[in-house]
Amino acid sequence: MKKRVFFLSTVILSIALLAGMGILLATDQPDEISIKSEAFAKYKKGPVPFTHKKHNVDYKIACTECHHVYKEGVNVYKEGDPVQKCSTCHDPVESKDKVKKLMVAYHRNCQGCHKALEKAGKKTGPTRKCSQCHEKKE
Repeated sequence: MKKRVFFLSTVILSIALLAGMGILLATDQPDEISIKSEAFAKYKKGPVPFTHKKHNVDYKIACTECHHVYKEGVNVYKEGDPVQKCSTCHDPVESKDKVKKLMVAYHRNCQGCHKALEKAGKKTGPTRKCSQCHEKKE
């Protein structure tokens, strides 16, 4: 009986520790990333540097503004969930059904947010010139 209780306690504790580690790893995003996708055959412009801290912490933008998993038309993504590559759903070549192609999705999300802030008379990042977001192509 004692062996069974010890064994079950060990299994439950191990599962809890592994789940906790998974949550910590999922929420540990890099502060700065470079938005680019290997899905594109070639780039016309350079990548776009993006700072998670500036957007999430400083500007209080929720993770769900960019990251999403739709089920029945509702974004069920929660902070800490694993992040899939955008190209998992957004095709780099063409829009399919209601899912915009990858470049359109990036531009609508980023420029859309910046233009809405601009329209509201608030401080914002670039909204028009490609070179204000995209680094020089290597």
